[in-house]
Amino acid sequence: MFDALAVALPRRFKVLDLGSGPGSLSLRLLRRFPSAHAIAVDFDPVTLRIGQEAMGDLGGRLTWVDAKLGARGWLDRLPRGSVDAAVSTSALHWLPERSLRTLYRDLGRRIRRNGIFLDGDYFPWGREAPELDRMAKEVWRRRDTLRFRRKNEWARWWRDTARIPALRAEFAERKRRNAVHPRHSDLPLSVHEDALARAGFRTVGVVWSEFGDRILCARR
Repeated sequence: MFDALAVALPRRFKVLDLGSGPGSLSLRLLRRFPSAHAIAVDFDPVTLRIGQEAMGDLGGRLTWVDAKLGARGWLDRLPRGSVDAAVSTSALHWLPERSLRTLYRDLGRRIRRNGIFLDGDYFPWGREAPELDRMAKEVWRRRDTLRFRRKNEWARWWRDTARIPALRAEFAERKRRNAVHPRHSDLPLSVHEDALARAGFRTVGVVWSEFGDRILCARR
């Protein structure tokens, strides 16, 4: 993703980190691009608090925004002005199709002409290539030991973090917002491509993939 940004954008640029969590992607991006500015957007008060406490604003180069992606008016919570890019990893699969299309439509208005959108996530083939979907699922089934371990580590992290007294208010707010996602929507790749094209992105395609894990790229 960062290699694509380096080719597509000037040295100084502004980027949205969508579904940023505690900001790990933003941190790596700002280390790679010393003249960039990132806007980290998330709706989970726990991860936002952790990120803000851990990193602050990184010398004015990182802005934190509490907003629900794809909800009505979420753009109004961002700093004014266009951005050069938007990036995301393993976050947008939580969105149902209606919210995803709203998000892409809004990005089409906020990302400047010739800007870029990059999303690293799981994109199944769906009905257009069921055999490839079955193959990908079998590959992941054979790798299940590693996936199972990662899932357990993630669950343990949340259990341990919930015991921290300083985060009690954020966990209560997280529950009130229903920010705990029940399951992936796992919309097929074709839905994302169609939604981005309808949102005004002129070039849409996959720039990296390993079975269903892909980096989807769209130029505004």
